[in-house]
Amino acid sequence: MSEANGPLSPPTEIRVLLVDDDALVRAGLSMMLNGSDGLIIVGEAEDGDQVPVAVAKHRPDVVLMDLRMPRVDGIAATRRLRGVPRAPEVIVLTTFDADENVLGALRAGASGFLLKDSPPAEIANAIRRVAAGDPILSPAVTRRLMRRAVVHENAREQAERQLAALSPRELEVVRAIADGQSNAEIAAALLMSVPTVKAHVTHILAKAGLANRTQIALLAHDAELA
Repeated sequence: MSEANGPLSPPTEIRVLLVDDDALVRAGLSMMLNGSDGLIIVGEAEDGDQVPVAVAKHRPDVVLMDLRMPRVDGIAATRRLRGVPRAPEVIVLTTFDADENVLGALRAGASGFLLKDSPPAEIANAIRRVAAGDPILSPAVTRRLMRRAVVHENAREQAERQLAALSPRELEVVRAIADGQSNAEIAAALLMSVPTVKAHVTHILAKAGLANRTQIALLAHDAELA
């Protein structure tokens, strides 16, 4: 569930919903992941317009969301889903790591992305991390995606307004998150405890109206802090 509601412990059994218009992809993911160390595939959807009903029916912890679907794409489906109270986390799936739509999905509230040809163990580990509230974008991937973004002046001004509500200490945490540092690394660099870092992250999310750490990094980029 969203980090905006505070850090959560990973569920004992992680419920996963598969969303992809390719039946073979869904079958392959289901075969690879179902029953893997606590993961359970609770349902499938073949297009983004089916996601709200599927989520309400199956109540997944994590949604694996394809980006390119014929009726409602993964960006629109993610944006709609993240507007629902206690929404599941979303990992977007893409064929190419240079897909320009990945950045749009992250802005819509996804917690990260995976390549469809990722090894099963990597996909399973990513699902567990996201279920525990830990985004799965590596710093290198985040920086590469950010370099592809065209930041307009109004986006920068909006980002600056959001950041204006933060304290100097919270801005230091924002910069560290944008640099790809973990909570433990931030705590060591800023001489504070990990629980204090988590508290700062929660306050930043609430003040800036964001859903997760990835959006904090994107906000820092828009404001040219990173």
